[in-house]
Amino acid sequence: MGKMDGRAAVVTGAGMGIGRGIAGALAREGASVLVAEIDEAAGTSTVQWLRDEWGVDAHFVRTDITDKAQVHNMVDQAVERFGRLDVLVNNAWRSSGFARLENITDEQMLGGFDMAVMAAFWAMQRALPELAKHGTGRVINLCSLNGVNAHMYSVHYNAAKEALRTLTRTAAREWAPRQVCCNVICPGAQSEAYRRVKEANPAMAASMAEANPMGRIGDPLDDIGPVAVFLASDDSRYVTGNTLFVDGGGHINGVQWAPQVD
Repeated sequence: MGKMDGRAAVVTGAGMGIGRGIAGALAREGASVLVAEIDEAAGTSTVQWLRDEWGVDAHFVRTDITDKAQVHNMVDQAVERFGRLDVLVNNAWRSSGFARLENITDEQMLGGFDMAVMAAFWAMQRALPELAKHGTGRVINLCSLNGVNAHMYSVHYNAAKEALRTLTRTAAREWAPRQVCCNVICPGAQSEAYRRVKEANPAMAASMAEANPMGRIGDPLDDIGPVAVFLASDDSRYVTGNTLFVDGGGHINGVQWAPQVD
C-alpha cells in the first residue's frame, strides 16, 4: 500500500526536471497523475514512464498555463479521468532569460506573473470544489530561493515566485476550515534551468554545488519528490501555510548566483 493509493494529482510542467520528479514520486506511492505540460513529447514521455515504472493511471493534457481556459480544462480533465482530484502541484515555468532590472521589459515582468501567479490562481480556484470533497485536498506550489535571496538578473522570476508564496499562504488561511492544505516548496534541484546553466557555465554550476552545505544539487525524484509526497499525503494533514526549503541547507547563508549579464 502506497501513501497515495486511490488519490489523484495534477502536476504542471511534469514533462521534465522537478515536475517530472514530483510526478514520479507521487506515482511511486500509488497516485494517479495528470501530466500538464506544454511540450507534447516531454509530457507523453513522462506518462509512459509513470505507467511503465509504477503501473499507475497517468494521463497527458497539453497545457499552456498562461491560458486560463487551458488551465481550467486541465483540472476538468483530471476529474473526468480519475473521478476525483486530491493534489494540485503548480510547478510549470518557461524561462524568459536573464537581464538587469533596468533592462527587464514589461512583457517579461507580466509574463512572469502570468506563469507563476495567475496560472496557480486559476488552477486553485477551479480545483477547490474537488479538493474540498474528501478532506484530502492539497495544493503544493513550487517557489524559489531566487526570490527569497533576491538573486540578481531575474527580478521577473523572483517577484512572481514571492507573490506566489503570498497567494499560497492566503489560500492556506482561507481554506483551512475546508481541510485543504496549501504549502510551498523552494527546491534546490537539478531542474532544466539548472541543467542549462550547467551546460552554459559549468564552472558556476560546480561552484553552486560546492557552496551547498551538502556539496551537491538535489535530485528531482529522490530529494524533492518525497517532500512533495509528504505534503500531498495524510502525514501533512495538519501542515498548511508553510514554506519548506528542500535545498540541502542552501538557504541558510544563501547560494552564490552571479551569471555574466551585460
